[in-house]
Amino acid sequence: MKIFADSGCDLPKSYLDDHDVTLLPLTVLLDGKEYQDIVDIDSKEVFQAIRAGKQPKTSQVSPDRTLAMWKEFAKTGEDGIYIAFSSELSGTYQTAVMMRDQVKEGNPGMNLIIIDTRCASLGCGLLVEKAVEMRDAGEDVRTIEREIRKMAGHMEHLFTVEDLDYLAKGGRVSKASAFFGGLLNIKPLLHVESGRLVPIEKHRGRKKVFRRIIELMEERGDDVGSQTLAISHGDDLAGAEELRALIEERFHPQDIQIHMIGSVIGSHAGPGTLSVFFLNKR
Repeated sequence: MKIFADSGCDLPKSYLDDHDVTLLPLTVLLDGKEYQDIVDIDSKEVFQAIRAGKQPKTSQVSPDRTLAMWKEFAKTGEDGIYIAFSSELSGTYQTAVMMRDQVKEGNPGMNLIIIDTRCASLGCGLLVEKAVEMRDAGEDVRTIEREIRKMAGHMEHLFTVEDLDYLAKGGRVSKASAFFGGLLNIKPLLHVESGRLVPIEKHRGRKKVFRRIIELMEERGDDVGSQTLAISHGDDLAGAEELRALIEERFHPQDIQIHMIGSVIGSHAGPGTLSVFFLNKR
């Protein structure tokens, strides 16, 4: 069975390579050049460019690349599952479905399940890791699909950004929402709702927003101590470690992964972004 993921999952390329996950890279445009996320550009470069006043642009996975990938996959006769970045944040999912259906016309036996996770960053990455774990344990593609859809429906995203203007410029939040970040040392707190980024609160200073994240994890989390959690950061490892220490002190989870946000999501969220991902009980 074959697992596919796009670079919106923010897992390191080393993980994808080591666990036989095929990558569909989104595109970053910087200084007039196009780069494949994870493959051709490191997100640290993107954050440095943003700090220097540049505004990278992004686009979905190339339709031609997706079509070619599905054609190659159809030849294998294997089952496959593609765990896709939220359709509310990228056109990658819709294009993948369209290209699959086109290939399937000439390959009616092709079995490729494509899941719109409505998740982003390591919220999606945790789903990919679960699919890998189940595949390696011998589970079939339909069993994996059911579990991934269930987890995706319970994946909580809580994050704070340095400046909401980055998200507003990229159309990821409304310009009206960007007022949250307009005051000195105000830290907005956002979550993902139906696949969209939604500002929910604002707090003065990082310590207060971190405390509120812990409170929301307490309120929303489903036995957080039994979970593997994830933290992604916009070139702010110290902030991620600080947040991890607070989470470990309160919940003692099985594990907390930390990874840097990828180039595509980082182009919109900006430096200093910190996100935590866990399963809720709703």
